[in-house]
Amino acid sequence: MRSPARQRLGYVALLCAAFLVAVTSGLTSFSTQIDNDAYDWMFRAYVRGGGEPRSILLTVDEATLLELGGQRRLRAFLAEALESLVAARPRVVAIDIALVDAEDETLDGRLEAALAQLPAYVLPSDEMPDGRTWQEPLARFRRHAKAVGHVHALPDPLDSVNRGLPLEVIVGRDRRWALALETFRLYSSAATVTESPEDIEVAGTVILAGRAEGRPMLIRYRPEGVPRISVLELKQKPELAERFRDRAVFVGVVAQNMARDRLMTPTSGSSQMPGVEIHAHAFETLAGGAFFGKAQMTAVVLACAVIVLGAGVSFWYLNGVRAYASAALLLAAAHAAPHLLFRGGVVFPVFAPLAAAWLSVAGAGVWKHFVVRRQLEKTEDDRARYQQAIHFVTHEMRTPLTAIQGSSEIMSRYNLSDEKRKQIAQTIHQESRRLGRMIQTFLDVERLTAGQMELKREPFEAGGLIDQCVERVRHLAERKRIVVEAAPPPAVTLTGDHELMEYALYNLLTNAIKYSGEDTRVEVRTQYGDGVCRITVTDQGIGMDASEVKQIFRKFYRTKSAVAAGIVGTGIGLSIVEQIVTAHEGRMEVESTPGKGSRFTMVLPARAAAGAAPDRMVVSQ
Repeated sequence: MRSPARQRLGYVALLCAAFLVAVTSGLTSFSTQIDNDAYDWMFRAYVRGGGEPRSILLTVDEATLLELGGQRRLRAFLAEALESLVAARPRVVAIDIALVDAEDETLDGRLEAALAQLPAYVLPSDEMPDGRTWQEPLARFRRHAKAVGHVHALPDPLDSVNRGLPLEVIVGRDRRWALALETFRLYSSAATVTESPEDIEVAGTVILAGRAEGRPMLIRYRPEGVPRISVLELKQKPELAERFRDRAVFVGVVAQNMARDRLMTPTSGSSQMPGVEIHAHAFETLAGGAFFGKAQMTAVVLACAVIVLGAGVSFWYLNGVRAYASAALLLAAAHAAPHLLFRGGVVFPVFAPLAAAWLSVAGAGVWKHFVVRRQLEKTEDDRARYQQAIHFVTHEMRTPLTAIQGSSEIMSRYNLSDEKRKQIAQTIHQESRRLGRMIQTFLDVERLTAGQMELKREPFEAGGLIDQCVERVRHLAERKRIVVEAAPPPAVTLTGDHELMEYALYNLLTNAIKYSGEDTRVEVRTQYGDGVCRITVTDQGIGMDASEVKQIFRKFYRTKSAVAAGIVGTGIGLSIVEQIVTAHEGRMEVESTPGKGSRFTMVLPARAAAGAAPDRMVVSQ
């Protein structure tokens, strides 16, 4: 079981990893495309019309070109259409048709005259292919223009969908405002555009568009579109001119064979929207005064941090259904927040917050699962150790209790001499002390198993340990006429807990006697060399095969031959012996042959006793 401090550190590291992965993945092109798709979906779902449009389109469509003479007659029927608008008195006319080349003098003169009669008009300009100068309209057309605006858009490099436009474009040292912005300025009767590094202002309308980013503005496209009338319709129905009164008129070509500036937009579906219509939508956005603003990166990072923290707190302090219900609410909030913010005019990325939510919830949930599982396993282990303890008590304490009960029964039933009573009383006393030591040993083994006990580090002689254990098992061996032979051990000093080591050796001896037949022999031999003491117990019992030897130290394991022979046992003694030996930095070795017996060896670090032979191999004879 890991310590609480390591658990907390691992949990924090897991949450930090979820946070970093979410934030960094939110900067990739894949996540950007997801955010774009989410923006388009929310745009179509939530954006509604902003009242009566303030602009109208005067378009040159396919029918106009076909009926009025085609592209070579463009300036002629365009001049005628503008002449029809003079009486309607539109506030401003934005021309999105390039007038950069001189054509027929008569036609150009008529167009110039028509433009001069308008209350105000804006001409377009585009960047030259060399990227160093502007493509300017002819001076004769520009002479009466109130402004010249650029016609650049902002198609996304990933999907080519146009969601906004730059309000400012600088070519060389010449800066131009957007055609839509100049049109809005004239529509609002503002003399100039007031600017700061963070925003621009026109007639009291403030647009948050930073100079460092190129002053981008997201366009609030009108789902129902901008009303349009073609030049052909105006020619055929002159009364339609009244619809242009007091409006901003955007004039441009929408015929597919001539309009090269057609782009996809969030509301255009699978079709493309002509550039003049995009500029009209941009004007409507400015006139409506309701702008979308993109969330700052710091806000996105902070939101991801709050989401991860929320998931971490939920699974750290809550359990079961409450933890997962809290996580579900967090996920729901992470999914709903971008929609609510969008409806409030804030464009918040979708991918990074959702990645933070799902990664942190999944990571914290998995962590919680394994923590609970480890706690359950610990509980099961504690229960198993408790059962083991009960088996240990019943198994190990039966012998002294039997001796005490038998001796006390003899004293009560028979008229014994004083000497015999004294002997029996001494036996009861010895067995009672032995029972007390066993109880203490039992408690020590329990604490050792649970990792709650520090072993005693006291020196004791291996010979004394062996003599005590052999003496204790002689009466058990005599019942089966088994000879226990212990050769005098070399003078070796062990270091550790004498009581636990006594239990370990005593258990090996009692097992040797238990699993040996009558009239057999149990031998105890000791070897010392290279700083290692080997205490070996050899019997002539039922033995084990190789597969059983591999499992003999597993708790509660009993060999098939032992079960078949009806030998009583719990299968926990040898597992405790191994724990004790391992705790003393030693190891157990086992050799066995079915039907011939077994040899158990405790290999322990040791040193030669003071005044003994040097550190070389010494074997008890």
